[in-house]
Amino acid sequence: MLKPPYMRYSRIYTYHLDGTGFPFLNDPDLIGVWEESGKTILIFHKPKDRLVQELCRQNSCCLFYQADLDYDDWEMGRAVVPFTVGPLTVAPIWDPGPADIKIDPSVVFGNGFHPSTRLCLEALVSYHAQLQPGFTGLDLGCGTGLLGIVAARLGASSVLAVDHNPLACKVAKQNALYNSVEDILLVKQLDISKEFPATGMGVIMANLHHGLLGALIRQPSFWQANLYILSGFMLASEEDLLASLPSSPPPLLERRRLDKWCLWVLGAF
Repeated sequence: MLKPPYMRYSRIYTYHLDGTGFPFLNDPDLIGVWEESGKTILIFHKPKDRLVQELCRQNSCCLFYQADLDYDDWEMGRAVVPFTVGPLTVAPIWDPGPADIKIDPSVVFGNGFHPSTRLCLEALVSYHAQLQPGFTGLDLGCGTGLLGIVAARLGASSVLAVDHNPLACKVAKQNALYNSVEDILLVKQLDISKEFPATGMGVIMANLHHGLLGALIRQPSFWQANLYILSGFMLASEEDLLASLPSSPPPLLERRRLDKWCLWVLGAF
């Protein structure tokens, strides 16, 4: 996340270590710590070779990859600039212009610049009016928290946003504060492959890896919401996901594509 004296991201430096659970790093140049699949990525604004070498020595771990790159390259070459979805303008916090929503995109997913997130945002704007006023929501794999923040702006009374990544949860909580929706958006760190929240919601938004998405939609307990916005998969994965659907799923209201990414909207009103 951005902390003084930094006002935006420019060049970032990543260090990939084997193992997780390293001691807290109180370094002014630290952007965040990403833990996943038994590995840890340390991300800084400045080079930290000596610090990482000492961390590895103290914790008997190995640095197996490091890189320095432009922030836009971290974002798959997409410039992080304001954009509009429906009636809402979204901008990074460093943009001086007016916007309905401003977020710190940090170095986590779900900031609106990836096609799958953009598809989810567009679907939420298109279908939210068919839900009951003051609808509730569940955002699975929340990343920056943007989908939940948009849901709050569109009239949600409460949204539970969950992510397995501790850094994503920290960023989502901070973005809820930036946009004064911290009383609506509850952020929880959760591994949904092991523990699953209640699904009796107005809308479930799931922008997830197709393997995890497939495992979820095979569970009967998943199908208790009014509206489903499902994305994070490509055309090649659609056949497997279709085979994972229950025998009587909610009606498929719409299928969208952007670049090579797909989205389904299912629901019954």
